[in-house]
Amino acid sequence: MPNKTRPTQDEAEAAVRVLIEWAGDDPEREGLLETPARVARSYRELFAGYETDPRDYLEKTFKEVAGYDELVILKDIPVVSFCEHHMLPFIGRAYVGYLPSNRVVGISKLARVVRGFARRLQIQEKLTAEIAEAICDILNPKGVGVVIVSEHSCMTMRGVNTPGTRLTTSHLLGEVRTDPRTRQEFFDLVRDGNH
Repeated sequence: MPNKTRPTQDEAEAAVRVLIEWAGDDPEREGLLETPARVARSYRELFAGYETDPRDYLEKTFKEVAGYDELVILKDIPVVSFCEHHMLPFIGRAYVGYLPSNRVVGISKLARVVRGFARRLQIQEKLTAEIAEAICDILNPKGVGVVIVSEHSCMTMRGVNTPGTRLTTSHLLGEVRTDPRTRQEFFDLVRDGNH
């Protein structure tokens, strides 16, 4: 939050109590007494992406790749994020790939980058682009591809009420975007097992 002090734990809990009352319940009811503290703690965890720079996870790389120059793809990375329009979760999977130039990164770091960017308020399109741009900027690969497939609670629980619908977004950079064969290989590998 630029130029503004973050609200305290007590202020966050007070806001939750107001929402409970606004919804029509009594925040002093036995079952709800500890709810404001629980909600504030869970939001701190769910929005932990504001506490770190996910790009930092990509800083440690390995140059000893024995000439490996094919796509590296990590599939089925869990995504839990929140729609910035309704503050409701969207949950799904990310598929992250890159075409190394002369170095690779530990695969756990790719999952950490996804989680770091996901734990913020945003739209899925922005999340997909942020992950791809970070990998491209830090690793300087020949190309990057990111696909996210998720179900949005703001569509399935309210509004249009369409459970089971999924949004797919992709962001391609470098050769993964410009070389038709590499692009096709990326999407084929992402699709393999993704039914």
